[in-house]
Amino acid sequence: MTNKFIFFKLSAFYFFYFAAVGVYIIFLPKVLYDSGYNSFEIGIIFALAPLMRFVTPFLFLKHIKLNQNVFKTALFMSVISSLLFYITINSFYLFMINNAILGVCLSLILPFLEVSAIKHLGKEKYGKSRLFGSIGFMIISLVLAKFLSEPKIALHYYLATNILTVIFALLLMRNDVEHKAQENSEKFSFLKYWPFWLSLFFMQMSFGGFYNFFTIYETQHGISLEMTSYLWSFGVICEILMLYFQAPLLKNNLLSIIKFCVAITITRWLMLYCYPDSLTITFISQSIHAFSFGLYHSAVIIYLYSLYEDKKLAQQFMYGVAYGLGGFIGAIIAGWVYGDSLFIYSAIFAFVSFISLYLVRRNT
Repeated sequence: MTNKFIFFKLSAFYFFYFAAVGVYIIFLPKVLYDSGYNSFEIGIIFALAPLMRFVTPFLFLKHIKLNQNVFKTALFMSVISSLLFYITINSFYLFMINNAILGVCLSLILPFLEVSAIKHLGKEKYGKSRLFGSIGFMIISLVLAKFLSEPKIALHYYLATNILTVIFALLLMRNDVEHKAQENSEKFSFLKYWPFWLSLFFMQMSFGGFYNFFTIYETQHGISLEMTSYLWSFGVICEILMLYFQAPLLKNNLLSIIKFCVAITITRWLMLYCYPDSLTITFISQSIHAFSFGLYHSAVIIYLYSLYEDKKLAQQFMYGVAYGLGGFIGAIIAGWVYGDSLFIYSAIFAFVSFISLYLVRRNT
């Protein structure tokens, strides 16, 4: 019964956490635009979160530890930042500072609980819990789109989902036991497995064109906006199915799984480059999201869990190096090279990620 209760709390946490992410990513840019922000200002604000994800882990290398007190502080400050959205949104600089603080908080919350999820659920049930995050993201995108009649409604939704995230995160802390002696027994080495970190970085860089320009790219090649939204939803559904059924796959060699996921991602980007106006091929490419995100993310999380003794710091760096710096630079490059050749560049970045994996030497 205890394990089932932990599974429920983790699943609820993922659901509301990624529902909040959905509000932030999908709707907040429109809120800012409707509030008078220009595209440059919006770009700066949304570049802050990935930058904070990258910078924050370095603060934890020596003098700070991601323990329960720091975690509680991050949860508390995330709610404060959500409340301050209402006050700071009319000032670019104040809103920018507020988003920077929120970015630091978010860079601590998810890594802390990812470790707890793997510890309590293992390979078998981790994906089945994590898939609720994808469900939350998809539901909020469908629901809020129908009710966003004025900008502040999105702020209400973000505050509500964030508070619910914090509630379930605090409930989960009762099941988290600190292991200070174990996690301090070996100094964290970022360079020890540098080829793997390089691979994470380039893999996420390859998604810059997809996350930021897929809708524009497809609509410019004759696919309607409505059909493009179905393509997005189809990719999320494939991701959810993979997260549910992936447990048997994760019993195999994790590094080999990661190599396969990166390799098939290269194929995915090449398909979008070669057949941008083919709806059938584009749906097939979206089905690969099950591997290039769903299976890949789980395999990376569990692989890092096995590599490092300071598991929380390892997860912090994963989100910082990959989704932080990789996502930030990938978005900038995608905007710079956007055109018919966009996904050739994505394929090249994924190929560098693939080659880097063959330099990985695990010292265990």
